[in-house]
Amino acid sequence: MTQTTTDQAAIAEAIRGHDRFLVVTHENPDGDALGSMLAMTLALRRLGKDAEMYLAGDAPLPQEYGFMQLDGLLRQLPDDADERVVVAVDCAKAERISPDATAVERAPLVLNIDHHHDNTRFGDVNLVVPDASSTGEVLRDVFDELGIELTPDLAEPLYIALVTDTGRFQYSNTTAKTHYLAGDLLNAGADAHSVFQQVYESVEFAKFKLLARALEHARALEGGRVVVSYLLLSDFVEVGAPESYSEGIIDYLRAVEGCELAALIREPPRDDVPARRVSLRASVDELDVSVIARQFGGGGHRQAAGFSSDASIEQITEQIRQGYVAQRGPAGA
Repeated sequence: MTQTTTDQAAIAEAIRGHDRFLVVTHENPDGDALGSMLAMTLALRRLGKDAEMYLAGDAPLPQEYGFMQLDGLLRQLPDDADERVVVAVDCAKAERISPDATAVERAPLVLNIDHHHDNTRFGDVNLVVPDASSTGEVLRDVFDELGIELTPDLAEPLYIALVTDTGRFQYSNTTAKTHYLAGDLLNAGADAHSVFQQVYESVEFAKFKLLARALEHARALEGGRVVVSYLLLSDFVEVGAPESYSEGIIDYLRAVEGCELAALIREPPRDDVPARRVSLRASVDELDVSVIARQFGGGGHRQAAGFSSDASIEQITEQIRQGYVAQRGPAGA
């Protein structure tokens, strides 16, 4: 499905017709979520709008994105939230914005801009482009519709969105359009070398220690086609790492030779969430991990998805294995 001019026009019309906005994204944000949220906020301010950024909860942001200009990010809904149009970026479900969906319920209008194929279309106006590499890519087209020129402050968060959601342009969601857009963003002033250093080469030592724990716990199932690992609450505590340090660890599991499905189960060091969070990654086009995630109330992309559960690590591991076998068949079949 490709976005249409009408979709872009409806979003642009809604933006032009309102003055106050609250830009939101999903919990446990990644580079696409943060990059899209920041770029959208800056674009609205460029148009003379009153725009604020909001992220639910008080969990720290991933350390590798600490260099982004997220000053003023709100962690509690502003008092005038019911007077602001909500612009949700990179969020497939309203519940992922805030557990009680307060931000969406209070808003006079909700604009939903995303690229997840299982997006529930919870907005009053929805622009969902499943074949886009990232929400950042979708936003670039929206900015074109609004006549917003790319400048370095806009180009860099969009570039962060692209480079992280495509796995540094390695995943199958990378298209020719993605590369053309990357070139446009670099020409507009995005600093590729700086982004790479900050995101991928500024890793805290505690994250390496956490990675070591995950590798130690790794198991190969179904003849090595499924690789599952876990991180206990004690692992986070003993190495001195917040939950955000688990970001990216699953890519090491996914890189195992012969692996078609990688899964990382982690126990968040917080009491206000389900006992365990699960991230899934696929290495073959024939496997849709979002199908597995949706069985447990989660979702995501064909090759990257996740869910939360109060089941034990052993139960979750078996559920993942069964979900894999349902699509790809048992080992030796």
